[in-house]
Amino acid sequence: MSRRWLFADQLGPHFLDDRRQPVLLIESKSVFRRRAFHRQKAHLVLSAMRHRAAELGDQARYLRTETYADGLRQVSEPLDVCHPTSRRALDFVRRQGRVTILPARGFVTAMTDFADWADGTRRSSLRLDTFYRFARLRHQVLVEGADPVGGRWSLDQQNRRPAPKQAGRVSVPNPPTPREDDIDAEVRADLDRWEREGIRFVGRDGPRRFPVTRREAQTRLRHFLRHRLSAFGPYEDAMLSTDASMAHSVLSSSFNLGLLDPMEAIRGAEKAYRADGAPLPSVEGFVRQLLGWRDFVWNLYWYFDAGWRDSNALAARRTVPRWWQEIDADAVRAHCLSDALDGVRSRGWVHHIPRLMVLGNYALQRGWRPDELVDWFHRSFVDGYEWVMTANVAGMSQFADLGRMSTKPYASTGAYVDRVSDYCGGCPYDPKVRLGENACPLTAGYWSFLHRNKDRIRDNPRMARPLKQLAQLADVDAVAAQERQRGIDPP
Repeated sequence: MSRRWLFADQLGPHFLDDRRQPVLLIESKSVFRRRAFHRQKAHLVLSAMRHRAAELGDQARYLRTETYADGLRQVSEPLDVCHPTSRRALDFVRRQGRVTILPARGFVTAMTDFADWADGTRRSSLRLDTFYRFARLRHQVLVEGADPVGGRWSLDQQNRRPAPKQAGRVSVPNPPTPREDDIDAEVRADLDRWEREGIRFVGRDGPRRFPVTRREAQTRLRHFLRHRLSAFGPYEDAMLSTDASMAHSVLSSSFNLGLLDPMEAIRGAEKAYRADGAPLPSVEGFVRQLLGWRDFVWNLYWYFDAGWRDSNALAARRTVPRWWQEIDADAVRAHCLSDALDGVRSRGWVHHIPRLMVLGNYALQRGWRPDELVDWFHRSFVDGYEWVMTANVAGMSQFADLGRMSTKPYASTGAYVDRVSDYCGGCPYDPKVRLGENACPLTAGYWSFLHRNKDRIRDNPRMARPLKQLAQLADVDAVAAQERQRGIDPP
C-alpha cells in the first residue's frame, strides 16, 4: 500500500482508503516565511496537522522541514495524494514524477460531473442557481422525486430578516469553545520563536477558537444542528456588532481543513428537517451554502482557466493600503468597517456578509487590485484558501471578471448596512449622506464607483436602474472628487 501524503487541508478520515494506511505529513516552514499569514491561522493549521499526527501515532510519518521538497527527499517509498486544492500545489506534485494523484475529496460534486454539467449549459456564464438544482437532484438532497421539498428550490426570500437590534444578539447558545492542550502550547511557542527569527504574522494571537480535530468539529456540527440551525436562516444575511457569529455554524475552517465531510453535514441538516422539525428555510439555506456555493466555487476554480484569479476587467489599479494589509481597525472611524476589520484582526474570521458587503464592498468602491485582495483574504482568514478566495473575491466581491459567475457587482450604499445591522446608529457617518464631512464612505463610495465604471457595466441589465439614478445626480462630480481626495486614507 502506498503511503498517503496528506496536505494540511486533508486531515479527515475520508482522505484515507484504509484506517491502517501509512501517512505522510510535511510541515513546511517556508510557507510562512514567504507571506505574512494571520497568526491565528498559522496556529490553527499547525495545531490541526500535529493533532492528526498524534491521532495516527506510528501510522504517520511527520516531518518538520524548510520546504516540501526537503521533506520528500527523506521519503523513498511510493506515495499517493488526493488532488491538491491549489494550482501551485498541483503543479509541484506533478513535477515530482513519483507521486500518484488521486481524485479530489472533501467536496460533493466531482470535477468531472461539474465539467459535464457546465459544458452542457451552453452559456457564456455559469450561475449558482442552475448548478444548485443540478446538485440537489444528482445527490438526492431535499427532493421528492424530481421536485424540491417545499415546492421551491430556494427559500432565500424567507431568510432575510433584519438583525434583532434591540436584543443585541441572536437568541441561541454560543458554539462550543475548543480547549487548548499541550500541542497548542507547543505550536504557540514555536510561532513565538519563528517571530523572533524574523517570520512575520498579521493579526493578533489569541485563544484557539476553531476545531483542530475531527472530534471537536463533529461536536460543533452536532451543536449547530441541535441548537443553532433553526435560527440560522432568518438571520444569515444580518450583522450585529455585539454578536459576531449570529446563528452561523462557524464550521468553514473545519470543512476547509478536511476535518468534516460536507455530505455528513448536509445529511445531518436534512435529518434535522425530516425527523426533528427544523424549519425548511434554515435547512435549505445551510444546504445551499455547502452543496451549492462551496462546491460551486471549488469547481469553478478548476473549470475556469488559471488566469481567472488575476482578472481585472474593472481596471482596479490601486494597491491595497498598508492600514488594511496590517488589519489596523483602530485607524478606522466608520463603525461597520472598523468592526469587520477588528473581527479579522482578533479572530481571523467574520461571517459572509461582513466579508462581502462591508470589506469587499469598500474595496470594490476604492478600486483596489483584485489579485492583492485575493491574497489578503487568503492570508488573513482562518478558512481562507486560494480556491475559496479566487471565486469569492475576484469573481464575486470584486466583479473582476465582469460576470462569469455573478450577475452584478456587489456594491451598495450605507443604506444596505443600516437595514441589516446595528452599525449605523453609533457611527460618525450618515448612511443617507454622500457629500460632506459626515458623508458615509459606503454611500459616497457607491456613487463614485458607478461614476468611474459606468461605461464598463453599462450593458449589465441589473445595473440599468442604478445607472439611471446616477445620471440624475447633480452632485456626482463633487462626490467623485471627494472620494478621490479621500484616496487610500482610512475613513
